Amino acid sequence: MTGSVGWSAASAVARAAWAGIDPEGFFRRHASDAEPFLLKLPGLGEALFVSTVDGARDILTAPAALCRAPLPNPIEPVVGQNSLILLSGEVHRRTRSILMPAFGGERMRSYVDVIADATNDEIATLRPGDQLVVRDAAQAITLDVVIRVVFGVTDRARRAEYARVTRELMRSGSAPLMLVPWLRREVAGRGPWARLVGFRAQLDRLLSEQIEQRRAGDEHSGQRGGDVMELILTATDEDGNTLGDDALRDQLRTMLAAGHETSSTSLAWALYHIHRDEDIRSRLVGELAHAATPQEIAALPYLGAVIQETLRMHPTVPIVLRRLTGPLTVAGVACSAGDIVGIALPALHFNPDAWRNPESFDPERFLNGRPSPFQYAPFGGGHRRCIGAAFAQTELAVAIGTVMNTVELRAPARERRRKPPRAVTRGIATKPSREILLDVIARR
Repeated sequence: MTGSVGWSAASAVARAAWAGIDPEGFFRRHASDAEPFLLKLPGLGEALFVSTVDGARDILTAPAALCRAPLPNPIEPVVGQNSLILLSGEVHRRTRSILMPAFGGERMRSYVDVIADATNDEIATLRPGDQLVVRDAAQAITLDVVIRVVFGVTDRARRAEYARVTRELMRSGSAPLMLVPWLRREVAGRGPWARLVGFRAQLDRLLSEQIEQRRAGDEHSGQRGGDVMELILTATDEDGNTLGDDALRDQLRTMLAAGHETSSTSLAWALYHIHRDEDIRSRLVGELAHAATPQEIAALPYLGAVIQETLRMHPTVPIVLRRLTGPLTVAGVACSAGDIVGIALPALHFNPDAWRNPESFDPERFLNGRPSPFQYAPFGGGHRRCIGAAFAQTELAVAIGTVMNTVELRAPARERRRKPPRAVTRGIATKPSREILLDVIARR
């Protein structure tokens, strides 16, 4: 890379550690930087990051043939090498063409009743005087939603088995194991790597059984039709090719693991901000009073703006990365084939040239205008934009609306006096650094 980029070798380790421990705090410090900056990433090496709209445009509008997913990726042990997240080039394009129809916005909105049911099941036992443990509830809701929507599993015991194995797999993917490949070894079938491999194998057995039952048309499998799995099993690319079994399992594992992890984090942050500000909470309660169905909840404008603002302040995956296959100028810096370039989303989303009062949680900014895809990119962008973006936003709206229509919650006074928690790296997504508790005041 050539251009006006400064780099101090002596501070490389400290900067990398800070970015890994506190990604939002680290990247927000660069929100006012007009120039790109360098950061060494574990396993990848030096990456050039931008925090401006123009820099983001340079990366997100680069031709697909000029960009690849940077490998190795620390989430590969969980999602698998065939995951859409890790693919590049023609294989990525063809796989995406098979998966995309199952995630169209209209099709996803047909699952609003399933999302509402999963949310109601999780909060059914809450009573006045209880406390809602937000992180646990958010994880349970989003995991159950994915199991129902992607796999169509109606049998409660079967869903519980999927949830158990998925949680164990995600817990076994510790940060050191994900970031340091040489730790991925077992001793006599024991150790952290053996546990991860074991739980991944358990999940793959469940997935293989599900695939076989669906292909055989088993009416007693505890599944319903019309789900994402059914659509993917029958989908083909333009040449009539379907996904092979290994690739299919990797895509399903990605949806199950990555899909619920990111959504649960956003749900937790949204509930935190809503109940930290009484004006926002009251306005949402008033808007929800006019929504009689999950479909109507999903279409509420202010609730949608709250979700968008949550994703601005807390993008669950804080960086967008590309490895170049040819020369590209990014924010005035001449980059070459093999270089890694990226968008620091917390910096971009807090850039004072792009956002008025970026430190304030202000949903109004999304009611008064629509930001450009180079100013606001919580789901990435370009040819690699997250295929589940439309569903994620619908899921969050229905889950939040269902919770608020069912129980009245309040943040404890001590929580309102505290500084907001940091976002820390945990597995695939960042998460609040401390537990968020909300008091249950009443059932509606």
